[in-house]
Amino acid sequence: MPLSIVLPTYNESQNIAKMLDSIAEALPADTAAEIIVVDDNSPDGTGDIAAQHAKNISNKKVRIEVIRRPGKMGLSSAILAGVQSAAGEIVVVMDGDFSHPPQTISHMLEELQDPKCDIVVASRYVKGGSVIGWPFKRRLMSKSATKIAQVGLGIEVKDPMSGFFAFRRRIIEGVKFDAIGYKMLLEILVKAKGARVKEVPYTFTNRRAGASKLDSSVMFDYLRAVWRLYRYGKSLREKERRASVRFLSKAARFYTIGATGLLVNYAATTLFVGLLPGIWILYAAVAGIVFSITSNFFLNKLWTFEDRDFTANTTLVQYGLFAGFSSPGAAIQLSMLYMLHGSQQVSYPVALVLAVMVAAVGNFLFNKKWTFKEKIWS
Repeated sequence: MPLSIVLPTYNESQNIAKMLDSIAEALPADTAAEIIVVDDNSPDGTGDIAAQHAKNISNKKVRIEVIRRPGKMGLSSAILAGVQSAAGEIVVVMDGDFSHPPQTISHMLEELQDPKCDIVVASRYVKGGSVIGWPFKRRLMSKSATKIAQVGLGIEVKDPMSGFFAFRRRIIEGVKFDAIGYKMLLEILVKAKGARVKEVPYTFTNRRAGASKLDSSVMFDYLRAVWRLYRYGKSLREKERRASVRFLSKAARFYTIGATGLLVNYAATTLFVGLLPGIWILYAAVAGIVFSITSNFFLNKLWTFEDRDFTANTTLVQYGLFAGFSSPGAAIQLSMLYMLHGSQQVSYPVALVLAVMVAAVGNFLFNKKWTFKEKIWS
């Protein structure tokens, strides 16, 4: 079969039959394909529904295979199981909740007809792409995760977090996958050396039915996956001898962690406001700043400056310096929050982003030179 479509599922009983029909209807008329449903023992019977529907599919050129796994083993490993079972020369990976429109598959296959294209990413962030139904918090999380991948892993794709993509199977021959986290595309982009990528726009629509799979464990797995991929490419980066490149790389990592600190800050502030309804927003913001400074310190120590000395004295001194250099920025941040949110009635999330951007300007250079004892231009 020339085409395989991998559909990882968990508790998609409300979507799976319609999804299978929609994929079959959206494929070009002359395309023979297999749809591989990889189900993680869904309690709602998704696997059984898919297996029964496979007998009734109207498109005779489409075959449906259901892989049943013993439990909830993770999205990336489900995709990997589907890819390993695939017979097609072209593999498409997509979600089973209608957030990825099946009609986009034809566009992706057209792009892959170009011999100079190996991977097609359905992208929310190229011209013509968009997201419908996400609150500000979800958008902020997605943009932060995307920036972490782009900066931390050196990926130029605008939507490396996409779960909707197609590729030529040959490009992953010999690639060993960790299958950690929920975005296997990242592994392919990092490990499939020389693969040529094209992005096509699509509109991501929040699921029609069922519950989102995004929770704290998923986000932790994502950070763990990025860290492993970063270590995977570290040996190549260590060969870089240009001081300017090393400087910009560390600056990019520092400010990427600053973006994650923004999420920590926002989450902690929101938590304190929720737990203590009568608290003044600026008091809650102080708590958010303390939490974000702490998380930023440890992430920068590990990732940006690759410092593995965690002896008590060294770590406490470094933390004190880091917090000290962050204090002027924190004061600026609180002043701007008071001015923008308190006086000008700018929404808190927008005021927070603007304040953090201004406060972050000098932190990198001070901490590079004094906290982690590195030359500025290195």
